[in-house]
Amino acid sequence: MIRESGATLPYSVSRPLEIVEVELAPPRPGEILIRIESAGICHSDLSVVNGSRPRPLPLIAGHESSGVVMAFGADVKNFKVGDHVTTIFLPSCGSCNECTSGKPAFCSIGAAANARGEMLSGGTRITNDSTPVYHYNGVSCYSQYAVIDERSLIKVPQDIPFDIAALFGCALLTGIGAVRNSAQVKEGQSVGVWGLGGVGLSALIGAVISKASPIFAIDPVASKRKLALELGADFALDPSENLRDHLPTGVHVAIECAGRADTLKIAYEATARGGTTVTVGLPPAAEMFSISALSLVLDIKTIRGSYLGSANPRVDIPEFVDFWRAGKLPVEKLLTAVMPMSRVNEAMDALHGAQVVRQVIHPH
Repeated sequence: MIRESGATLPYSVSRPLEIVEVELAPPRPGEILIRIESAGICHSDLSVVNGSRPRPLPLIAGHESSGVVMAFGADVKNFKVGDHVTTIFLPSCGSCNECTSGKPAFCSIGAAANARGEMLSGGTRITNDSTPVYHYNGVSCYSQYAVIDERSLIKVPQDIPFDIAALFGCALLTGIGAVRNSAQVKEGQSVGVWGLGGVGLSALIGAVISKASPIFAIDPVASKRKLALELGADFALDPSENLRDHLPTGVHVAIECAGRADTLKIAYEATARGGTTVTVGLPPAAEMFSISALSLVLDIKTIRGSYLGSANPRVDIPEFVDFWRAGKLPVEKLLTAVMPMSRVNEAMDALHGAQVVRQVIHPH
């Protein structure tokens, strides 16, 4: 549980994430009790710890996970006890115009519930000494058990390891979705990816699946650049290098995954005339992005924000499963470390240091 944001580094000393015993209410209609088996350590969780994206507190963090259905409330029809699931960090109401038109990532009702730290149907299901504890993105998976709205869950085959299934609902949806849904990359188009964490390398894999060429991967960490080449990048550049020295026209599609406004500007400047810049990173709210307004017109460029990879999880995740089975989606290579939940603060230190791709914790 996080009681206050903005803890001092290292987190292994200040320990902003506490392991406490809380009370979890039984699932209400349309909700499911999940035993969490694996939970990913993501930059959006780090943003709550360091205070760059304020959230209602106290809360149970974590939004990327996999687990097993243990029980459910009334009116749940598509899940049964024992089902394996992955979690989706943006719940979709299913009835607004965005949801009914096949764009659940645009659901404003789900986004509003996340901002309040509440379940999609309202309120919280967690208390600590009778004090309400807020949910994080409707999931709160840094816990042994979680009550989650069924609209935030996707059933996955039971032969998929939990550590792999956990990454389907955030890193893969966001990264691959940015390429395939937001940018709609076509075969033969050039792509650049800035920031090679779990989301950025997922975007790289998405570009490989889409048969983009050439593919540029940009990151200051040499080990990540090396992994990018192993995953199919044609060029792996340090940010000090100029992409246009290798491709003077710039890339058709630039994907910014670093969560920095200055990196977004660099990605925009590396975008070819008529090209598209997509940003999926989550910079601090105070950071501003400034470009030449005239360049948007003269160079006919497009800038797109992409949240949840503009995905439809019920369509995209089954496709990811097929890619994984076919050997096209080497999720295992994105896993840097697996550790017990007791080391979650150490995991946040490693993420802050930018030396890891994806870590997962085991609550049990």
